[in-house]
Amino acid sequence: MAEDLLLAGPMPRLHPAAVAAWLARTRRPAAPQPGSPAAEAAPAASPQARPTVAPAGQRPGWRIPALPRSFPLLPHVGAASPSAASLWAVLAVAAAVWLTTGIYKVEPDELGIVTRFGRYVATRSPGLNYHLPFPIEQVMLPKVTQVNQVAIGALNGVAAQMLTGDENIVEANAAVFWRVKEPLKFLFNVVDAEATVRVAADGAVRTVIGRNPIQAALSDRRQAIADEAQALLQQKLDSYDAGIQVTQVQLQRVDPPLAVIDAFNDVQRARADQERARNEAEAYRNDILPRARGEAEHVRQEAQAYREQASNLAQGDAGQFAAIEGSYREAQAITARRLYLEAMEEVLRAANKVIVDTQPGAGNAIIPYLPLPPPARAAIATAPAP
Repeated sequence: MAEDLLLAGPMPRLHPAAVAAWLARTRRPAAPQPGSPAAEAAPAASPQARPTVAPAGQRPGWRIPALPRSFPLLPHVGAASPSAASLWAVLAVAAAVWLTTGIYKVEPDELGIVTRFGRYVATRSPGLNYHLPFPIEQVMLPKVTQVNQVAIGALNGVAAQMLTGDENIVEANAAVFWRVKEPLKFLFNVVDAEATVRVAADGAVRTVIGRNPIQAALSDRRQAIADEAQALLQQKLDSYDAGIQVTQVQLQRVDPPLAVIDAFNDVQRARADQERARNEAEAYRNDILPRARGEAEHVRQEAQAYREQASNLAQGDAGQFAAIEGSYREAQAITARRLYLEAMEEVLRAANKVIVDTQPGAGNAIIPYLPLPPPARAAIATAPAP
């Protein structure tokens, strides 16, 4: 039966007539029923038609006779037939075309990652290169210098709502810029790079906004929030071994929901007025306090100078009095006369009168004269002689 037929190679193409003759020779006739006239008239089975006993481990059955050596094969192609030459030519051309499919070009912004039966074997630089044709080897060309952009926070044109640290709700949109840093990790560890970056970036932005109050997200700390989100996103992608580098995260829109935006604007205007009043108060303080401090310092320095001056004058007067006391003890009359003359000189310094001692022997050396004003002198000088 079929289990006893072993085929060592591909089955040759057989002629239909030969196949029909072979099947007629091997067909087993139907067994007659016992006691029937056909069974009594049937001759003894020939040795070729008797069932054989199968060896141990095989199923019993009818032995299939071997094919004759002259079994006809169609079509028969000889070594020197024209069809054989054409067949070999077609095969050669097909093989040449198949080999040329391994030529490929790597662009300047790409790297060629060659795999053999799905396993990495080499990295090719930009230019013309060659790999074994498919299905032996394949090449992947990731763009390693191209900066890609992913938008997050927008779903069907509606901004996503995020919860802030002070339990307020904001609608935020952001853009993430990334590029391929490690091609092997990017190709073999990530199935959908854009979706991975989008999901990770959305989680990073929500996490950072949830750590800050709404005022920080709306005004003064937007850039700090973007930088913190970029660092957190890069940390996540590195933990995935994604081979992706985040170059920038931009917060494009951070606003309160449309339903409460009017009330929020009123609050913002009130806060702006409060901030303006605070700034004016700060400006006034910065103007008045330095001047007050300057005047206080001036008064303090004047008092210090007066104290030094008074102390020095007192010390000088005390030293002068001590010196005069020493001189008076040595010569009382001379010191008393000198003190009298100095006192009178000090008293009469601003007087317009001249006092002359008329006592005998005191003013003999003084010649009195009448001082004339300058015009009288000029008239006397110009008067004609008699």
